[in-house]
Amino acid sequence: MANPAQGAKYRGSIHDFPNFDPSQDAEALYTAMKGFGSDKEAILELITSRSNRQRQEISQSYKSLYGKDLIADLKSELMGKFERLIVGLMRPLAYCDAKEIKDALSGIGTDEKCLIEILASRTNEQIHQLVAAYKDAYERDLEADIIGDTSGHFQKMLVVLLQGTREEDDVVSEDLVQQDAQDLYEAGELKWGTDEAQFVYILGNRSKQHLRLVFDEYLRNTGKPIEASIRAELSGDFEKLMLAVVKCIRSTPEYFAERLFKAMKGLGTRDNTLIRIMVSRSELDMLDIREIFRTKYEKSLYSMIKNDTSGEYKKALLKLCGGDDDAAGQFFPEAAQVAYQMWELSAVGRVELNGTVRPANDFNPDADAKALRKAMKGLGTDEDTIIDIITHRSNAQRQQLRQTFKSHFGRDLMADLKSELSGDLARLILGLMLPPDHYDAKQLKKAMEGAGTDEKTLIEILATRTNAEIQAINAAYKEDYHKSLEDALSSDTSGHFRRILISLATGNREEGGEDREKAREDAKVAAEILEIADTSSSGDKTSLETRFMTILCTRSYPHLRRVFQEFIKMTNYDVEHIIKKEMSGDVKDAFVAIVQSVKNKPLFFADKLYKSMKGAGTDEKTLTRIMVSRSEIDLLNIRREFIEKYDKSLNEVIEGDTSGDFMKALLAICGGQD
Repeated sequence: MANPAQGAKYRGSIHDFPNFDPSQDAEALYTAMKGFGSDKEAILELITSRSNRQRQEISQSYKSLYGKDLIADLKSELMGKFERLIVGLMRPLAYCDAKEIKDALSGIGTDEKCLIEILASRTNEQIHQLVAAYKDAYERDLEADIIGDTSGHFQKMLVVLLQGTREEDDVVSEDLVQQDAQDLYEAGELKWGTDEAQFVYILGNRSKQHLRLVFDEYLRNTGKPIEASIRAELSGDFEKLMLAVVKCIRSTPEYFAERLFKAMKGLGTRDNTLIRIMVSRSELDMLDIREIFRTKYEKSLYSMIKNDTSGEYKKALLKLCGGDDDAAGQFFPEAAQVAYQMWELSAVGRVELNGTVRPANDFNPDADAKALRKAMKGLGTDEDTIIDIITHRSNAQRQQLRQTFKSHFGRDLMADLKSELSGDLARLILGLMLPPDHYDAKQLKKAMEGAGTDEKTLIEILATRTNAEIQAINAAYKEDYHKSLEDALSSDTSGHFRRILISLATGNREEGGEDREKAREDAKVAAEILEIADTSSSGDKTSLETRFMTILCTRSYPHLRRVFQEFIKMTNYDVEHIIKKEMSGDVKDAFVAIVQSVKNKPLFFADKLYKSMKGAGTDEKTLTRIMVSRSEIDLLNIRREFIEKYDKSLNEVIEGDTSGDFMKALLAICGGQD
């Protein structure tokens, strides 16, 4: 339906065509398909400009006027992906879904991804319509066909979803929320083997509002998101189905934004997925999908379709998309709230941060020192022993090991390691041997050495460290290089960028909670400096710029989260998107890093790790720096964010992108496969 329900805001990209005349449209289509060849441009222009309800009226008029079936004529005149798209648009949504499921179940092998996408994302009403449409179109029972073509827990969950009986009451019982969270925990993490039936019952039947609270409670109780437990406890198609259900419960538009991105990224396009989503969501939530796509992937859905498809097929898809969010003024307000919720959950959940490297049990510095000396004595070096010891000790234990090595052998362990190892492995092992504050100080010093400055490293370190870490870095820098960090930054950077870095390098960020009144004032300053406020306050731009810098560089993380929420309420924009759009250069990069760190620091590092290994060549320095510096802080959280966003584990990507002893050491720090 193209018209929204009373009081609801319509979020589709396709609307009812004004002054609609089905007979006139039927005649235009008949003319476009008459004679040799067909006028594809006319066909796509007309069909993508009408709502689904109007297309059904056109089909009826076509039959009445010409005694012919419009879909059959379109099939005979068009071909390939363009035909599939246009014919999909001509079917009512329930019949379109029925056709997709029939195709997924037909022939050799089953298209499980199609089954998962449709049944995990549809509402109760849409499921009921789908079952009826399948029966009407194929004279077969959908449940029986799915049972005949699938098996195990995957089959059971599909059958549960097929009932369309998910609770829809938004009144939530706190006791039941706590009970369900505990039941899921006991069915998975606490159980030897997994009680899949509990996952099926709770995730297949509870209301979306209830389950969102269950997920929050689960995170609070266990310190890990429900997705991490599903990945650990379930497997195969059943795991994929349950993850899709969770994603749709959290945000159906975000689920489809992710599906669209994956359909077009890399070599080749998954056209069936692309067509199915663009057709099925064009009159439901395409505007929300577009905004989340733009926020999450830093490019518009429109531009990705434009670059990944061609011909009439591309033109029709772009019409369904409905607009380019990279164009001026194109950013949809309601979905900005959804974009905020994408990372707000991690803040309210108070996730416990965990590293992957922990103190070794029964630590024996004497034995370790002897083993390391033996590994480096004589001809050749035993890299495996060095990697095994260094990567499985905490930094505090490594410092004790250095002292013991010196006492036993009168030698500097760091100097010996440096002379025995080389390349990326040497950089990684020596990095692990330095205390964290001295390691960061060294990275900052290297970033400012020689010709040119490595601004990205300066930003990464100074925008993400706590006050205590910054103050320790300052002391280490002074001790190691006999110069203050502030003086070094002053002589190596300039302008607003220098002011931002020096402000961050003072380590004076507030550490209290949020102040709502002050947050509204701060959001107003942000809106004015980013030039999207309705009114401007008194004060010159230089003063506003200083205030904006002060807000981002000195306010506490909880307060800044509230500022970002107030900014969305005030402007209907996400602050990160606007900074990227309105600012440039190192200042933009610094502010974006601060915002991303406030939103979700592990995700910020997961993104940097992914970018260090994607494409041709590996940025080993960034990879090493993050793996070393986060190994005892939040690398486990980074791993979880990595697999959640990129659908592959950090361990897997390291294995595919590095080699030899360097890879072995990185995998040991990574701490396991997700």
